[in-house]
Amino acid sequence: MARPRKQTYTLEMYLKKIQRRKICNDADVQRNFVWKKEHMNELIVTVLTDDYIPPIILGEEENSQLHIVDGGCRSTALMAFRYGNYKVTSSIENSVIPYQKKVADKDGNIAWEEAMFDIKNKTYEKLPDELKEKFDEYQIETVIHESCNSSKISKYIKRYNNHVSMNTDQKAFTYIDKYAERIHRILDSRFFVDCNSYTENDKTKGVVERIIVESIMCMNHFENWKTQAKEACKYLNDHATEKEFDAFEALLHRLEPIVTSDIKDIFNKKDSFVFLTLFDRFTKYGIEDVKFAEFLREFKQNFRFTKKNKKGLMFDEIDRGLSTKDRQVIIDKLDLLESLMLGFLHGNQGDKKVVLECFDRI
Repeated sequence: MARPRKQTYTLEMYLKKIQRRKICNDADVQRNFVWKKEHMNELIVTVLTDDYIPPIILGEEENSQLHIVDGGCRSTALMAFRYGNYKVTSSIENSVIPYQKKVADKDGNIAWEEAMFDIKNKTYEKLPDELKEKFDEYQIETVIHESCNSSKISKYIKRYNNHVSMNTDQKAFTYIDKYAERIHRILDSRFFVDCNSYTENDKTKGVVERIIVESIMCMNHFENWKTQAKEACKYLNDHATEKEFDAFEALLHRLEPIVTSDIKDIFNKKDSFVFLTLFDRFTKYGIEDVKFAEFLREFKQNFRFTKKNKKGLMFDEIDRGLSTKDRQVIIDKLDLLESLMLGFLHGNQGDKKVVLECFDRI
């Protein structure tokens, strides 16, 4: 069987072939359009900045009719912008596009100068002529499987779409490129290998990376707490420091000898960042670390089911009906935990303010 051939079109030519149905995007087994506006925005920016788009995969029948096998959503999105009056949304990132603008002086001499254009809330028709031309002349690569029938086209659609898309946590992690390598090194620490109850699925789905991001945010930037993982990653990429990651690693190394099998389930994917933040606060009191483990043991066996906060809620009731990432939920959880911890360490499960005053006199 012959190898598939490669064919490069200008984007304008490719889209016109779709318009004229020389290339069809409606194979029986092809999925419906599933992209969100943010995906469409990113694709448009990719074209206007002359960045890379993976090849479109086509199947060709004996009569030369072409069918899209892989790249249907990309094709639909590009058609919507070029011919469907799609307007780039205001939520787009990197919306200012550089280009060469043609200018004429008073004598009619043509020159080219650097210019910028913000594509927020713009359709194709609102682009400068130079950017319209850049869009139309973008080189779109295709790979064509020859001698296809409907059965072969279905087989190829199944083959090329047999992959797992990035989930929310994995996508969010792409926004913390400055510290991504550091975070991956932290994941190799003994704490993240042995001292927790994360599943293998959590470790492959980006959950543990999110826990590190939440912990750094909660310990160091809580006044700017972000509920969404993507926004937290973007914030830390701009505002975190290496010293904060150094301090976080040091905390983990202190926990590793004291987190035993009977309490490691406290460090789960839901509440890990809360208890890691609690340990960060604990270290400020200059007490031996083993006392923290003793508190966790008492919390797990007793306090969790008996002690309430000033709102009359036990720990597991605080986020009932609310988002576990809500800022007030986190405040209430940490206030309750710190009050219980300080009372336990000082032998008095009383008011947090009283307990803190006792510690001030130590």
